[in-house]
Amino acid sequence: MPEPSLSSSSFRERASQKLPSPTARERVSARLWGPLCDRKELNIWHFNCHIVTRVLIGAFNQMSSHEAETAVLYAGSALEETALADSEVAATPVDSWPEGFIAKLRQPLRLLFSFPAALLSVLGLIVFLMARNGFNDPDIWWHMRNAEYLFTHLQFPRVDMYSFTVAGHPWINPEWLGEIPFYLAFRAWGLVGVKLMTLLAAETVLFGLFYLCYKSSGNLKASVVAAGLAVFLAVVNFGPRTILFGYGCLLVMLLILERFRAQGRARLWLLPPLFCLWVNTHGSWLIGLVVFGIVIASGLVKGQWGRVEATRWSSRQLRNLLLVFGGSVAALFVNPYGSKLVLWSIEYPFRLKLGVAHVQEFMSVNFHDARGRLVLLLIVGLLLAALVSRYRWKLGEVALVLFALYSGLTYERFLFLAAILIAPLIAKFLDFLPPYQPEIDKPLLNGIIMAGVLATIIFWFPTAAQLRKSLAAAYPVDALPYLRSHNISGPVFNDYLWGGYLEWNQRDVKTFVDSRVDVFEDAGVFKDYIDALDMVDPLRVLDKYQIRYVLFSANQPLAYLLSNNPNWKVIYKSKVSVLFERADKEVMSAKL
Repeated sequence: MPEPSLSSSSFRERASQKLPSPTARERVSARLWGPLCDRKELNIWHFNCHIVTRVLIGAFNQMSSHEAETAVLYAGSALEETALADSEVAATPVDSWPEGFIAKLRQPLRLLFSFPAALLSVLGLIVFLMARNGFNDPDIWWHMRNAEYLFTHLQFPRVDMYSFTVAGHPWINPEWLGEIPFYLAFRAWGLVGVKLMTLLAAETVLFGLFYLCYKSSGNLKASVVAAGLAVFLAVVNFGPRTILFGYGCLLVMLLILERFRAQGRARLWLLPPLFCLWVNTHGSWLIGLVVFGIVIASGLVKGQWGRVEATRWSSRQLRNLLLVFGGSVAALFVNPYGSKLVLWSIEYPFRLKLGVAHVQEFMSVNFHDARGRLVLLLIVGLLLAALVSRYRWKLGEVALVLFALYSGLTYERFLFLAAILIAPLIAKFLDFLPPYQPEIDKPLLNGIIMAGVLATIIFWFPTAAQLRKSLAAAYPVDALPYLRSHNISGPVFNDYLWGGYLEWNQRDVKTFVDSRVDVFEDAGVFKDYIDALDMVDPLRVLDKYQIRYVLFSANQPLAYLLSNNPNWKVIYKSKVSVLFERADKEVMSAKL
């Protein structure tokens, strides 16, 4: 039998005839093969499914030539219908299933290996390299001790439990929630876990700062540069510190307020819960409240003063801001200590006279070191930008910059705060940088850069042995075995920076002082410590507290004095620390 003609006219003639309805087996096969067909166009899906159904069933059933011809004509009819429909709209190519699947992944892959992603990976690498070394915060040890007490006893510490000088003295722990992540990380992975948590917190804050800069300036490259400059000011807070969580809360608040300022609407209702979280995490909530107040106050006036201008809030905006501000203040009292914690945070800056004068991070910026020079360059750059550019300052920006400079220059620990408040403005001044152009992106090159960053982080991530070595250079790690083997538990006069380390690692030793300056300054203990450190009649201080042992840094003047005093003898010494024991206890009793 001759093969039927497959010309276009034959298709039209045969297609006009009534074709048999699909059998049950054909319908089942269509259900099985239908999902594998491309669904970009309904008619194309219809065409593919019927071709697959009829041809396969024909093959399996060894259909007659007439039936096969009918199937082909039926498919041809569907094809012509599809062509007529596609003539009215743009044609869509029919991809096979694997190609269609790849096409769906193409956009996410382009975003993953885009130039912005490569820039952010470089920013993350800078943060990692600046924060990877050591444990430069002596507070972390008693923070973890507090968290351990909370998990063990299911209650919050309210008095001192670690020292013998202020034992039982009332004490408030304003950072109890921020202590928990570090403690759980230590329980899971030890020192490596604490370092990992530190790096994650620091990276999150800096990425959040980049996003704030981008929302303020709209320039991707300028935002990365501004956030990168902020990293060098943030180093002072790169450690296992709960203040990193406080700065995270600050960034969330600034993002919400920036959206409200730019668009006139935002999710302001998130701010009271945010302050409730903040007050239980770190005492920097007070700074957040001040910044919130500055933003509100800057919109109470309208005018223009040279290059500075102000726009007044609408009555509706002002009402919403004031209601949210009041709700945020009320949320502060939702904490385990009630009003005592709120009052403690307000009084804290005014109570620490000795702490501010002697603790390094509370001192003013030293313009003779590298960090001070960088701060000076930042200030000069802002002044030059204000003079050269035609940027019109908002009144709120001027107020925030002044507050940031005052805080950062007065207290070195607030340089990170200054960086957070000033970085969005720096990004605006850098708007001359060319914008990001996706059409000229090079995903392969970006992927190579990101792979290099990932490999560097994996290779340079500190091991537990490296972290222990860094601890041994800063803390009396070598002295711990001696303390344990000789049952040293009497009144010990210890270095201020080592108190927390001893409280965590050698719990039989009740310390003289640790880095909780407030509780020791209130009791007068910190003043006596400073007197002994400054060689203001240190022997009187040791006698006053009936000190039996002195564990101090080997290069301190006090260590030299006791080394040459016949009433004290060296019983242990290493490169980092030296342990003295009172030689004549009767002499001490006579003096008392």
